[in-house]
Amino acid sequence: MSGDTEQREAMEFDVLVVGGGPAGLAAAIRLKQLSPDTTVCVVEKGGEIGAHILSGAVLEPRALDELFPDWRDDPPAMATPVTDDRFMLLTETKGFKLPTPPQMHNEGNYVVSLGNVCRWLGAKAEALGVEIYPGFAASETIIEEGQVRGVVAGVMGIQRDGTKGPNYQPGMELRATYTVFAEGCRGSLTKRLFETFNLRAGVAPQTFALGMKELWEIPKEKHKPGLVWHSTGWPLSSDTYGGSWLYMLGDNLVSVGFVVGLDYPNPWLSPFDEFQRFKTHPAVRGFLEGGKRISYGARALNEGGIQAIPKLVFPGGMLAGDTAGFLNVPKIKGTHTSMKSGMVAAEAIAAALAGDRPAVLDSYEAGIKASWVWEELQGVRNIRPGFAKYGFWGGMAAAALDTYVFRGKAPWTWGHHADHETLKPAAQATKIVYPKPDGVLTFDRLSSVFLSNTNHEEDQPSHLVLRDPGRWKGTNWEQFRSPESRYCPAAVYEAVGSEAGNAEGEMHLVINAQNCVHCKTCDIKDPTQNIDWKTPEGGGGPNYIGGM
Repeated sequence: MSGDTEQREAMEFDVLVVGGGPAGLAAAIRLKQLSPDTTVCVVEKGGEIGAHILSGAVLEPRALDELFPDWRDDPPAMATPVTDDRFMLLTETKGFKLPTPPQMHNEGNYVVSLGNVCRWLGAKAEALGVEIYPGFAASETIIEEGQVRGVVAGVMGIQRDGTKGPNYQPGMELRATYTVFAEGCRGSLTKRLFETFNLRAGVAPQTFALGMKELWEIPKEKHKPGLVWHSTGWPLSSDTYGGSWLYMLGDNLVSVGFVVGLDYPNPWLSPFDEFQRFKTHPAVRGFLEGGKRISYGARALNEGGIQAIPKLVFPGGMLAGDTAGFLNVPKIKGTHTSMKSGMVAAEAIAAALAGDRPAVLDSYEAGIKASWVWEELQGVRNIRPGFAKYGFWGGMAAAALDTYVFRGKAPWTWGHHADHETLKPAAQATKIVYPKPDGVLTFDRLSSVFLSNTNHEEDQPSHLVLRDPGRWKGTNWEQFRSPESRYCPAAVYEAVGSEAGNAEGEMHLVINAQNCVHCKTCDIKDPTQNIDWKTPEGGGGPNYIGGM
């Protein structure tokens, strides 16, 4: 929190939005629709709107229809109507088509590049008079007299040793009457707000998954525009939650994705390598053979559902979108719920600014609970925790019972456990040996990071730090054999030393922060929560383009 006495320039707004994703942009747009004279600023750490956006994605247009009823007359680039739904169960060699669960029906939905959707929303926001500052990383929250007053953003030029370099810029204070935090999953400022304002008191721990995605260009004869294909089962074992997708959009493009729940127990598991194995399945490789991989990315996802949503409001601010956890896990969708949460936040703020500043924060929470977002999440609240409770087959049975018999109204609500608490010691777990990549269908991490266009200023301090460096060897190495070197999908972490057989001397952890694709998995899964992900300089990180 800001306690720095350094003099900075300041800009004042009525409303500041931190994060240029679907929730933040929807909030800004709705505010300007309701209150055109309100000054609204969106600050985004990516070099442009959409640069850090990663998603499948199939868009349910419910919130977009409310925001722009005529959006189909001028849609985002590559928006492709869904034409076919498939849900598959994979064994090691075969695939079986299953009935599509009702939550996963996609009639009326669109396969989209979520980055393109955000760029489209950004243009709409600017046309309404919203000020958007991309490449501005918000690194501190300004809190004065117990009230959020805005953020510090745009600090640049701090050198690796922490000193101010010749190009140092102290950043700006972006101040506002109300600040909407819409940072996305595991927001770096949001996690500190949780502590400062005790926002997670009385709710279940958030649980997460790691989603990885590749964009492929495939032969025209294999491309079926609007195909939505999901699978569950192989290659994951029955104690690990996850699944996959193939979404076909644009001209011969297919988004290939794989999700692994971060409550998995085996420290030898590598989500990235499971993703690569998945592509070798006969039911999958047939789509991809003869094609070319053109992009890669990874991102953590919230999976805690309604029981893990924190208190959404605090003095001077509120949480919207995935930073609060509005993803609908059984639907495998969160864009529509995130956008709606931002719109409800905007409506509460607009009403407050128009009057005598009533209890805007309370009206936001009440508005969310009265909206279709709350009803939707309430109805699916037991499906994800059922898999954690009963494993794959028991979870499938529990999901069917909850969906078809109780219709989302079971007289119980299951909770969650924290993902960092679930790993077994390495000596008690089955070691997994993954095949070497072939460079055609399967790939290594470093070549994948190259395709994400990831870049960080080399001389800046690492944005990935160990809170206690001395803790790593005794816990991460000796108990779990460096799980961060496997769960990171970007080759950021490397266990080095004589015991690992790759160098002489004492075991230690090398952090290659320049490889980081900002997935936040390390911040979530580290067994003792010793890894802290902080915001790097603005514009640093991946730069997702095209169909990402």
